[in-house]
Amino acid sequence: QVQLVESGGGLVQPGGSLRLSCAASGSIVSSYDMAWYRQAPGKERELVATVRRGGSTNYSDSVKARFTISRDNAKNTVYLQMNSLKPEDTAVYYCNARHWITQRNYWGQGTQVTVSS
Repeated sequence: QVQLVESGGGLVQPGGSLRLSCAASGSIVSSYDMAWYRQAPGKERELVATVRRGGSTNYSDSVKARFTISRDNAKNTVYLQMNSLKPEDTAVYYCNARHWITQRNYWGQGTQVTVSS
């Protein structure tokens, strides 16, 4: 069982930066691929970025070159550094852990990111 707690959301002006954190209750080192998703009002939840157990990363085209996902296995924490934020990045951001064998998913409660002047 994995519990995920996100933090770091808030209100930021266009062009600004935020860093989201996702703290996991259990060890995520060897068994879980980690990801950030987001859901804007009236839209479906979409995958933003993934960092696998081995450290490889993938990004959606909409955030590539602006966002960076990373994981600190010693702290059981995943981060999403978001730079050059745009109003269309406004959404609730969710942390996700997926077991690499069972594919079971765990979700955090979400953190709101609002990009507005």
